[in-house]
Formats: sequence, C-alpha cells, structure tokens
Amino acid sequence: MDNQEFIKTLCDFNSDTRRRALQKLADAAVFPEPGTNFNMHCHSFFSYNSAGWSPSRVAYECRARGLCAAALCDFDVLDGLDEFLEAGRMLSLRSAVHLETRVFVKELADTDISSPGEPGVAYIMGCGFTGVPEPVSAQGKVLASLRQGAQDRNLSLIARVNAALPAIAIDYSIDVLPLTPKGVATERHIVRAYNTQAQKSFPDKVARAAFWAPLLKCSTDEFPVIEADVPVMEDLIRNALAKRGGLGYIQPDEKTFPTAETFVAWVRACGAIPTIAWLDGTSGGEADANKLLDLMTGMGCASLNIIPDRNWNLKKPEEAARKQALLEEVVKGCVRRHLPINVGTEMNKGGLPFVDDITSGVLSKYAETFTLGMRVMVGQTLLGIYANAPYLGERAAAEFKDIAQRNAFYAAVGALPALTNRLADKLIEVGYDKAFRMIADSAAEARWLC
Repeated sequence: MDNQEFIKTLCDFNSDTRRRALQKLADAAVFPEPGTNFNMHCHSFFSYNSAGWSPSRVAYECRARGLCAAALCDFDVLDGLDEFLEAGRMLSLRSAVHLETRVFVKELADTDISSPGEPGVAYIMGCGFTGVPEPVSAQGKVLASLRQGAQDRNLSLIARVNAALPAIAIDYSIDVLPLTPKGVATERHIVRAYNTQAQKSFPDKVARAAFWAPLLKCSTDEFPVIEADVPVMEDLIRNALAKRGGLGYIQPDEKTFPTAETFVAWVRACGAIPTIAWLDGTSGGEADANKLLDLMTGMGCASLNIIPDRNWNLKKPEEAARKQALLEEVVKGCVRRHLPINVGTEMNKGGLPFVDDITSGVLSKYAETFTLGMRVMVGQTLLGIYANAPYLGERAAAEFKDIAQRNAFYAAVGALPALTNRLADKLIEVGYDKAFRMIADSAAEARWLC
C-alpha cells in the first residue's frame, strides 16, 4: 500500500485501522519544518468534516502542510480527543482538543447573539480538554447529556421534515447514523441523507429538478448546475429544511439548549477553558463587544474564539471594512482583558480555507495576539495532562496571580517543540510535581530538558 492509500485509510471508521495507517505514515513521511500558521478549530468526522476527515487525518494534513499547531473541535462530543492527541505526539504536531456547542444566554434572551435569527442562543466552546470524563462522573453525565440533546433535536427535525416531504422520508438509524463513525450526527449528515434519498426517489433528473426547485427557490433550468456543486446543493437543502424558515425548523428557547452558566461550570470542572464564540459583531448581542465580553467573563469564560475568514474576507468593500472594524474592536477588548484568542477555520463546510494566513494582509496585525492564544491552548493541554496544572486550576491561580504572567507562562510552554511519545512517557513517569518543574524549566530555556 502506497502513501496515498494510507492517507485515505486515515478516514476509515475503524480506529485500529486508522492508527496503523498513521503509524506507517509517521514512520515514512518527511514533513516540512513547522511554520508560523496554525488552525485551532478543526471539526472531524466525529461531528462533521466536509471532507470526511478523522482526527488522525486532520492532524496528518496539518503536519504535512507545515502548520505549527492544530486543535480538534467537534460539536457536543470528545470522541476524538485521545486519537488527536496521540496523532500529535506521533507526528510531532502541537495539539489541543476543544468542544463546541450551543447554549441559552438568559441575559440576552431577546437578542440575536451568534446564532442568527435565534434570540438568546449562542455558540460556545470549551478549550484545551485534557481527557474524556468517566461516564459515571458528574462531568461524564453532562457530556452524555450534550450527546443525547443533539440526538433528540435530530430526531425531532427528521420527524417534521418526513411529515412535510414523505416522498424523500428517511430513517435516522438506517440512513443517517451509518454516515458517522460513532453515532453522533449533525444537521449536515441529515441533509446529506435527504439529498441521497431524493436521488433514489427521483432517479429521473427532470423529476428531481421539479421536486427540489420550489424548495430551493431556483428554476428547474438552474437546478442541474446547483446539484453538481455538492457544497452549494447541501447548503441550500439545509436552508430549506433545517434552518430558520425551513420546513423542519422550530424556534429554540431556553429549554432547547443548556444555559450558558451550566456549560461554563462544566467546562471548568473538566479542567478546560470556557470560551466565548464570536461570530462577526453584526448581531444585537455582539454589537457592543465589550459588554458581551464582560457578561461572559462574569460567568467564568476566560478566552474567545474567532473564525477570522468571515470577519475580514468579504467581497463587498463596505461590508469588509465594517467587519474588519468590528474584528479590531473585539480583539482590542480581549487584549485589554488578557483573554487568549483561539482562531481557526472550522473545516465543516466546503470552500473554507485550510488555514488562516496570519503572516500577511489584514490578519498580520493580529499575528502576535493569535499566536499567544494558540500557545496558551497548547500549554494548557500539556500542563493539564502531565502536571495536573490546567490554566484555570488551583496551581495556576496560586503561582500566577497576574493573568498576563499566567498567559506568558502557558504560552512559553505551548511554544516548546511538539511533544513526542518519548517525552510524554518521561513526564508521566516522574509524576505531576516533578513534571511541572521539568516543563517550567524547559519553557524557561525554550527547549525540552528531559
């Protein structure tokens, strides 16, 4: 089997198969030296990746392209955590693992925040998870509830769409779950299943165009071009079936998602960093960036996530200028509050960039700030796992009363060369206290001393 076949095998649903393929690639590949760019927000097939990539494939592609760091960030699950961190060690890639979900912010119940058209609903993240909670623990039960909540919403959506469009009705267990490796589906999986079912129900292209055209708000003449572009087709189906105004959509309320306070408390209890998810500053809830930052940090959030591309890379000059100004405002607000900023591209939709280039153009002015954020997340991961000293933990609070000093320390740890399995074994062998000192001494010397 050649390298290309091993690369394809990285997306197999069998974890042992993926690991063997990654080991072969790690043993044989000659990777470029890590550069200055990174992607700290990558979804995998454990939630939804537009190319169907596993955590191992995400890690491999990031390392092969010369990224200096990467973070996994799946919706509602930590299923890829162990795999991604192990892949980072195998490939010498600085790594972290995040989780993304939606919450209800009761203080902004009447205002759009980061989920357009859904007042009170906000995207939010936990960054730098260091392990998967035991299922029987309080933290494990909350994680299970996130998974169950996602499934309940999926089943309700399918029931509504099936009732409205019986000609393309699907079965969740038969048509959707097989698209996933561990039974956690998203709206995008459901959309793909409906697209596939429509092709089966209407094998004639003319009949299929007649079925979809009114729903997608296009002409039957335009439809063949739309259908040929799968990302465009699936986005239009998603809008028609699942998004606001769609056939299967219902307006969420305070009972649909956990409260922001509940999620933030859970993230902190897991030893991770509760993180505000910024959209683009154009909603009522984000219009005053400083007010939002104060509200969410008051609940316990300690960092902010930005998807940079949608905050500056716009075709219309006036829209680009407006969003760039809003980006500037929120970045300055974070800098004043010493909030690390996590950035990435998501990888959950076709057409998104693989990585943000922070070395030139609009983003270059934020390169130092974004790099600090990346390094804090990597440092949080290393110190949390090997020294039991997460960024928001008791030891960090005792050692670093000043947040800026804490950021500098965790960033110095995150700037160390990527951890390898040999180094990881050494840190585990000496125990938490000695590992903390070894890591701290290495950070001071900017090289591993063990």
